[in-house]
Amino acid sequence: MITVTLPTHLRALAKVSGAIELDIAEPITQETILDALEEAYPMLRGTIRDIATKQRRPFIRFFACGEDLSHQPVTASVPPEVIQGKQPFRIIGAMAGG
Repeated sequence: MITVTLPTHLRALAKVSGAIELDIAEPITQETILDALEEAYPMLRGTIRDIATKQRRPFIRFFACGEDLSHQPVTASVPPEVIQGKQPFRIIGAMAGG
């Protein structure tokens, strides 16, 4: 089981109060995690990544094991700790402004 954490506004949209657990077949990548998340919670489609291009939305970041995975290829494997369920895959809403 993969654990995914969402920012507050996406948890509210998905109507969940905590982390989400997803059962995903290997290989486990950012892409397969996001596919499974959008399949389980269709109301999240288009919020984390563009519906047509599947590109990550600006101000959305992906983290695992203290590492920013946002600019890694979406087909790259996530860290083993995420695959083993020891660490969550975190989706973070970045902040900007001045």
